[in-house]
Amino acid sequence: MKTLTKLALPAALIALPAMGMAEEGPVPGVNASTDTVFILNSVLFLVGGFLVFWMAAGFAMLEAGLVRSKNVTMQLMKNVALFSLAAIFYYLIGYNLMYPLGTWSVDGILSGVWGPGVLEAVGVSAADADDYSYASTGSDFFFQLMFCATTASIVSGTLAERIKLWPFLIFVIILTGIIYPLQASWKWGGGFLDQAGFLDFAGSTVVHSVGGWAALTGALILGPRIGKYNKDGKTVPMPGSNLTLATLGTFILWLGWFGFNGGSQLAMGTVGDVADVSRIFANTNTAAAGGAIAAMIVSQLMFKKPDLTMTLNGALAGLVSITAEPLTPSLGAATLIGMIGGVIVVFAIPMMDKLKIDDVVGAIPVHLICGIWGTIAVAFTNSDASIGTQLYGVIVVGIFTVVVSGVVWFILNAIMGLRVDEETEINGLDMAELGMEAYPEFTNG
Repeated sequence: MKTLTKLALPAALIALPAMGMAEEGPVPGVNASTDTVFILNSVLFLVGGFLVFWMAAGFAMLEAGLVRSKNVTMQLMKNVALFSLAAIFYYLIGYNLMYPLGTWSVDGILSGVWGPGVLEAVGVSAADADDYSYASTGSDFFFQLMFCATTASIVSGTLAERIKLWPFLIFVIILTGIIYPLQASWKWGGGFLDQAGFLDFAGSTVVHSVGGWAALTGALILGPRIGKYNKDGKTVPMPGSNLTLATLGTFILWLGWFGFNGGSQLAMGTVGDVADVSRIFANTNTAAAGGAIAAMIVSQLMFKKPDLTMTLNGALAGLVSITAEPLTPSLGAATLIGMIGGVIVVFAIPMMDKLKIDDVVGAIPVHLICGIWGTIAVAFTNSDASIGTQLYGVIVVGIFTVVVSGVVWFILNAIMGLRVDEETEINGLDMAELGMEAYPEFTNG
């Protein structure tokens, strides 16, 4: 995503005649060029935003399919609740914390603008468009919120089947209200990472690795599920409840990613902008395809049969990998970047099990490890990037997220306890925590 504070209307815009008015001359008092850019940019934010919103459904379906049937209702509840909390606390704290608009209490590090987000007045007229930057505040807030909620969704799947509902939701409030927007301000709010030349177009690091780091920290503190690793250190398979839902969730996420990456162009008011959005769509799609195919082939070679869950995660890995720079690569380069992400996932998931880090849905390899890979890969296709600066951004965001997340997880564990008791975990969280089951016809998960 381009740095918001550095965007402005060009000094000279391509003049577009008002639709239906070409033969009648300009309408008095209306700047057709400025108005058209304002409208088209706002539409891009709105369309991109509701595509990214649909990713919330994708995460819910993916997680519902990959957890055991006795925990499906809990995952669905968490996904509805985390999105709703993100919407409220990003409004109350996060939006202004993320976009200081040049007003810093600590230069380039901490916003000087605190308090709820404020939209433009009702009934903005064409004559007022110049006073509201390049797009409506409402469309911008809506679009940025969806990225914030995505970060929280990443954490949900990793910690499934053993974390209590309310401590998790309190963590979501801190993550979406403070952790995510603060580090995002360092890049997208014009902070010190942006000033250093760190590049992250749509959030391989700012969104995906932040969710991954928070999930990893929580998984280390929470520990693995009961029975996941036996006394000999071997991994005990715990198949998901519904691979149909998991596949549906993956395709929904794939669809939403067009808004995630395409909308991050942040402009649709010129021919060049629209061409760039189109290029981003094509690169995003081919990276996902490359990741899926690579994961399918490598899983065939490693496990003697192609693994569907690896293939699904391979597609998501390709998407995460291209997110840091979906514009500058050629189609071939984008495919290769996605394929490397798919290969990473197939090797990383078994590695996580060897380390006894229990990640139920594979979110840490997909969002964290491939987020790091995608951020580094920017330097291979964008001449403005350097590997050193990209690594600097990854390390800074990683350290910040791990430290703050770790403190929050430890405090919540000390005060409320993070993990359900053994009996609840064995019987399933659906009945114990919520008193209802997703599949009441079946008694065993």
